[in-house]
Amino acid sequence: MNIQHLKLLNYRTYEKLDLTFSPSMNIIYGNNGVGKTNLIESIYVLALTKSFRGIVDKVLIMNNKEFTKIVGKVENKYVDEYKIIINDKGKKVNINGNNIPKLSDYISKINIVLFNPDDLRFIKDIPATRRKYINLDISQINNSYLKNLNSYNKLLKQRNMYLKNMYVNSNKSKDYLKALTEKLVDYGINIYKFRKKYVEMLNNEIKDIYYKICGIDNLRIVYNSSYNNLSKEELLAKYEDNLEKDILFGVTNFSLNHDDIVFYMGDYNIKNYGSEGQQKNAIIAYKFALINIIHNIKGVYPILILDDLFSELDRSKINNILKFINKNIQTFITTTEIDKLNKDLLSSSKKFEILRDGKIREVI
Repeated sequence: MNIQHLKLLNYRTYEKLDLTFSPSMNIIYGNNGVGKTNLIESIYVLALTKSFRGIVDKVLIMNNKEFTKIVGKVENKYVDEYKIIINDKGKKVNINGNNIPKLSDYISKINIVLFNPDDLRFIKDIPATRRKYINLDISQINNSYLKNLNSYNKLLKQRNMYLKNMYVNSNKSKDYLKALTEKLVDYGINIYKFRKKYVEMLNNEIKDIYYKICGIDNLRIVYNSSYNNLSKEELLAKYEDNLEKDILFGVTNFSLNHDDIVFYMGDYNIKNYGSEGQQKNAIIAYKFALINIIHNIKGVYPILILDDLFSELDRSKINNILKFINKNIQTFITTTEIDKLNKDLLSSSKKFEILRDGKIREVI
């Protein structure tokens, strides 16, 4: 899978941009603040409809403009044109001139794996952050997961609203609540199974990758879930046990919104006991495991983005990472330090220099 051609209109610092990329290695370099990350962010948005920076969509629109448009020609057996338009009313997605009403039917068409300095949040932050990461990653593999997740979150919101009404109006029927809970459990079981299977696939890959990066072979991931191997009947009983508490607080206390995945080295949680270097290497191993999983399931490699990663690592770690990059993986590297990259890599790459005025120069 690769993006052949990218057009931007009114995207952040780029009023108009038209670029053709190499199907293998692309290096985007320039000083800090010139727009390197903006460029690769637009590719990410085209694939997943949202920024990896955790910002609202309207920030993607250039100042004093009413909308932004991203258009990309993507090769995946066939060449298809993908388009996303964002304005103050929302966003629309389009494939080959056909509007796609639901984002869940669009996401997973273009697969992308991103390395970014902020990825340390995956380990260091709260469980909600890790759920956000794995929700996005599993959705790329199977959009049925995203549809189940959207339905679950919608039902959970409805159940919480009804619980609040039950507290105020004690005569509210429990039959409707029971129906909501049964549907919630059905979707929840599906989500749990997706997540459990995903972690199993990660563990089949990640130990060996981590060993090749740093010579340690005991990295593993543990999935902690309140749904852990419980039957539908057992789960419904859990919700019934929590009913009085749920009504009192107006919120569903037993749910998948407490799930977490934890990185371990042996018996040690690396969030609490690992060094920052070990945490970075664990994330790198996770991302390359994801690349392998996507390839194993879909038969194609995802697009790979390495955003300013090399500023965080020493030269030996950089070389270890580059060993994992299959020549069939379209890769984008952003850097301020092009001299850190070896000559063989530079000679085989398409190079783009971002200039101070927001212009881009292809370097021969």
